[in-house]
Amino acid sequence: MKGILEIYRYTFKYKGIAFLVILFNILYVIFNLISLALFVPFLQIIFTEPDKVVSMPIQQEGFIQYFKYQSEVFDYQIHTLAQSDPKAALFLACLSIGIAFFGKTAFRYIAIWFQSQLRMSVLRDVRNSIFEKAMRLPISYYTDERKGDLISRMQSDVGEIEIAVVSMLELFFREPIAIAINLAVLIYWSPSLTMFSLILLPFVALIIVVIGKSLKRTAKQGQEQMGTLYSSMDEGLNGIRIIKAFNAGPSIIKAFRYENLKHQKLITKAFRKRDLSSPLNELIVTLVMLVIVWYGGVLVLAPSTGSSLTGPQFLGFILIFSQITRPISNIAKSIANMNKSSASQDRINEIINADEKIYETENPIKLSRLKESIKYQNIAFSYSDEPVLKEISFEIPAGKTIALVGESGSGKSTIADLLPRFYDIQKGKIMYDGINIKEASITDLRNHIGIVSQESILFNTSVKENIAFGMTSATDEEIENAAKIANAHNFISELENGYNTNIGERGNKLSGGQKQRISIARAILKNPAILILDEATSALDTESEKLVQEALENLMKNRTSLVIAHRLSTIKKADNIIVLSKGEIKEQGTHDELMEIKGIYHNLSSLQGINV
Repeated sequence: MKGILEIYRYTFKYKGIAFLVILFNILYVIFNLISLALFVPFLQIIFTEPDKVVSMPIQQEGFIQYFKYQSEVFDYQIHTLAQSDPKAALFLACLSIGIAFFGKTAFRYIAIWFQSQLRMSVLRDVRNSIFEKAMRLPISYYTDERKGDLISRMQSDVGEIEIAVVSMLELFFREPIAIAINLAVLIYWSPSLTMFSLILLPFVALIIVVIGKSLKRTAKQGQEQMGTLYSSMDEGLNGIRIIKAFNAGPSIIKAFRYENLKHQKLITKAFRKRDLSSPLNELIVTLVMLVIVWYGGVLVLAPSTGSSLTGPQFLGFILIFSQITRPISNIAKSIANMNKSSASQDRINEIINADEKIYETENPIKLSRLKESIKYQNIAFSYSDEPVLKEISFEIPAGKTIALVGESGSGKSTIADLLPRFYDIQKGKIMYDGINIKEASITDLRNHIGIVSQESILFNTSVKENIAFGMTSATDEEIENAAKIANAHNFISELENGYNTNIGERGNKLSGGQKQRISIARAILKNPAILILDEATSALDTESEKLVQEALENLMKNRTSLVIAHRLSTIKKADNIIVLSKGEIKEQGTHDELMEIKGIYHNLSSLQGINV
């Protein structure tokens, strides 16, 4: 029920379009009934004796009586015309049926026309909501979740919501009305035959409920497996170079085939369950129809039963009742789709309702450019139960460079990630000129920070757009100046379209050093007070490292810098070097001071061939 309410909320955000869809669907239902009911006068013309006397109906008060009167007047006029000119009466009956069918078709198309706009608007809104939420979620979310699973939810699960929008409108605003109107006509013709025909229909509802519950379970398993399959695709395509280098193609293909086969079996099972309801309904309704034909035939052939049902009316009854099978079948299909979409809605809600963990304070303090220092005070942090940082305390004076060194897993990157609040600390606080960073706006805090990481994160746009990323007001001159400071202007100028050259997905058209210099140019253009350099040269060759290191030195001038170093030669000039091990500070001082005490830093330097 909750899932249906959510689909309703998505849909009726566009009340005007939803109302038009409902209105034209109702008109379609009415004209569909009229087009079938008009076959009764047609049959009367053919089967009724021409000399049979039909009296002019008498109009009575009442809403229902009005429609009954109009129907009887039409029958009277057709019969009267048939007595004088049977061919003209037949032509009029056929013309009336044709007009009704034209109206039915026109209204159905108009309903579909508005419905297309509605379903795609909902699809767009849900995708927007998921993506916007994904952008707000903390980085910790992506360490626990597969990217492929997230893409699956934005694609396959959202597609199920699109289907559910149509199913919901049909389930509540078209098919019940179609059934009600058809039943009203059938009851008008023969209450006893109508009541008799409805006896077995509850069995259809029972089948729908049983299949629906089973379908939801299978659908959820199928969507979860789709996420695993997307992740397998993503890993295979992104790791194609390593896969080929290690001749791991056969094993990767085997693993993918296993996941793909598992997905195929689950989805096949879901489709079979969903599609089972429709043929079962048809079978049951066909059996009901056979019983109705028998019972209705008895009423027509044995007037002593008190029934006023005529032969043409009975044929019309059968014709209209056969049409009830369509909305009943559609209701079964819609319920199956709603159950299937409910599983998708649950998976979407897991993202929409995911805890963002890092929250804005209600009345944030405005941060100015750093003047004094950043202080880490008794910081403790853990990703799960295992502590990563243990009571860390140190200071980064404004305009100084602090370097973090240590083995992998010592907590270097975690310390850097805590400053822009990619994660929030569990204990202690980080002070920015005496202000707890949790009391400042996250956006404001990050506006003062520039980051250059080991992996250059670039986008599939032009060089200019990558340098000006997030800074839409930057001029071409400012972009070019930033590139010159980053030692990037020369190679950019040699590209096919210069600064307007598209660099491909993740900047794959560029070398590692070129990508890194564009990242540095981006940081220079931002002109932040604080820099975080996360092993920015560790993945480069010697020549590229020299160019990048020079660009970094240009970037670090007159800025407060927190540098994570892999190659210790790049931090010899740092104002303070902090040596970490297992989440604790073991040593700190300048390069010369640390070399003199011959501790951990001295050993690391010796391994890299660095002398005093």
